[in-house]
Order: sequence, then structure tokens, then C-alpha cells
Amino acid sequence: MAQKTNLQCVIRPYKPTDKSVIISLLRFGIMEHVYPAFFKAMRHTDHIGMTLSISVAGYVLGGSSYLQALLFGGAWVSLIYYCCYEIYNSFLKRGLDVEISDIQANFLDNPVNHFWLAEAEVNGRSKVAGLLAVVGIKDGICCDCWNGNVEGTGSLGAIFQLTVSLPQRRKGLGTQLVETAIEFCKKQGLSCVVVEISSPQTAAISLFRKLGFTVTCTNSDMHTYPWVSKLARIDMIRMEKYL
Repeated sequence: MAQKTNLQCVIRPYKPTDKSVIISLLRFGIMEHVYPAFFKAMRHTDHIGMTLSISVAGYVLGGSSYLQALLFGGAWVSLIYYCCYEIYNSFLKRGLDVEISDIQANFLDNPVNHFWLAEAEVNGRSKVAGLLAVVGIKDGICCDCWNGNVEGTGSLGAIFQLTVSLPQRRKGLGTQLVETAIEFCKKQGLSCVVVEISSPQTAAISLFRKLGFTVTCTNSDMHTYPWVSKLARIDMIRMEKYL
């Protein structure tokens, strides 16, 4: 049943006619993190030092050429940007090819899974402003499992693809979507809710903290080439909330 919110929004289940708008919203919601990740990586002291060193090398090798220094330093900076882009582009590709390819089968045919959309009034018209999905996992591990510190097992709900359109942010819509997922997991008898967030997504991390989630582990495996993950300096943060 659709749930009305205090922001004149409606949170409702996915419908097949939503597919195109979901793809558009998801594409923006994932790829918008490339620049924050890039700037965060470039502020790291190792990357600052490497940029300066490579620029100096270009200057020397180019016979005191400032242009050569700029080209060498620019090439290094471009490589860091590429690594950040490649990670989030792989997130998007995996989401579109696996999770979003068949929403009905992946999320709605199984009673412990679900996919919600949030509709808001925009210029007098109803428009999809956010989305969130949950996959229920029986006998999953609710603990610091990546670091091998297993404290217990149970049934969990894994949150996927929390996305809110830019104009509707900072209005509580993300909170309402997550709370909807938490209540759904409680009704399904699941013992905890988990979510994995990339480290540059500071706003999302703060949101989940406010809702009672705690960080249980971090992992630098981005399912891509190890050197790409290392240069991008992006971690996946696992957060959990026991019900």
C-alpha cells in the first residue's frame, strides 16, 4: 500500500512503466559521486606529493619546460580521475545489468524483497523523486564478516540503490525511504538491515548514522583492478542496524 509522507510525497511499489525514469535517476545518483571522489583522492598527501614530483620530473626532462611540467602533472591527475570514474561507472553498469535489468524478478517476485519509488509534486505534476530497494537474505551474517570477526548469524535485509533526485534532497525523503525499508524488514522477521556505501558519500553515511546504523567494517575491494582502487582511494563502508 502506498504510504503518504509529510512532504506531499507518496512512497509506492515499482511499476513496469517506471523503468526509464529509474535508469535516469540511478545514472545521475551514481555518477555524481565521481567528482567528490576525485577531489577527495587528490587532497591525499600521497597524491599531492606524487603530482608535484611528476611535474618536477616533466620540468627537468623537458629542459626547464613549464609546459612539460604541466603535461606530466596533468597526465597524473587525469589518471586519478579515470580511476574514480571507472569505479562508479562499474557500479552503474552492475546495477543496470544485474539489479535493474529485471526488477520484477529480482525484487518483487520474492516476498522478502521489495522496490520502492517516491513520488513528489513538482510544478503541479507527480514526478519520481527517489528510489530504494531491499533484498532479504535468510541466514545471512550480521557482523564484521569482512574482517573475519563473526559474532552471530541471522536473517538480514540488504538495502540497494538509495537515490534521491537533487531538487528533493535535504527534505527528509531519504530518511522516509530508509524508514520504509526498515519497517518492511521488521514485518518480514529479519534480524538486521545492512547497507554498503562508498566512502565519498558522506551525506548518505550521515543519514544512516542518524537512523541508528553503525559501521561494522570497510573494504577496498571495488571489483575492479587493484591499482584502480588503490589510486582512487575509495572504500566500501558496511553499516548495520539490528532490529
